[in-house]
Amino acid sequence: MTSELIGGSPAARPGAATQVAPTSPTDPRLGAWRTLIHAHARLFRRLDEELQAAHGISLAEYDALLQLANAPGRRLRMSVLAERVLLSRSGITRLVDRLVADRMVERSVCPTDARGAEATLTPDGLDRLRAASRTHLDGVTRYFLDVVSSEDRAAIERGLGAVVVELESRAHSGIGDSACTTPGEA
Repeated sequence: MTSELIGGSPAARPGAATQVAPTSPTDPRLGAWRTLIHAHARLFRRLDEELQAAHGISLAEYDALLQLANAPGRRLRMSVLAERVLLSRSGITRLVDRLVADRMVERSVCPTDARGAEATLTPDGLDRLRAASRTHLDGVTRYFLDVVSSEDRAAIERGLGAVVVELESRAHSGIGDSACTTPGEA
């Protein structure tokens, strides 16, 4: 859609960033965007299918386990886990419910904030993550690292890194601490 079709030029919308020229559906710069979307969808689907077939876990579950494994104390507040796994709070609740049912994660109330809940990786969850990591990394190697040259990977990392920095600079603050602490912990 052109910007005229979705509410006029950015300068005409209060609070909108100014833009030199409206983007149209035929803008050749959108080719990179479309390719990114298609590659992400296909790669995500393939990696998810391989993890499901070999280990009975989804790519989203794998990502949640990985986020927990890399967190201090192997635990995160549910809201932080949702942000890191890119799910809504209700989506992360359902995902963690599945991981709890499979004894890969435990859920508890935050000791310093009874309103907050946290998820903690269990030893079973860590074992499942370690087993699934080889499958996942083999897929990443086959479908991405072996296909994209080191120069192109560097360009992708720079370009998408700039997008992340821009979006993070615009994001609201106040996500909170990554893990609950017990009284007296520092």
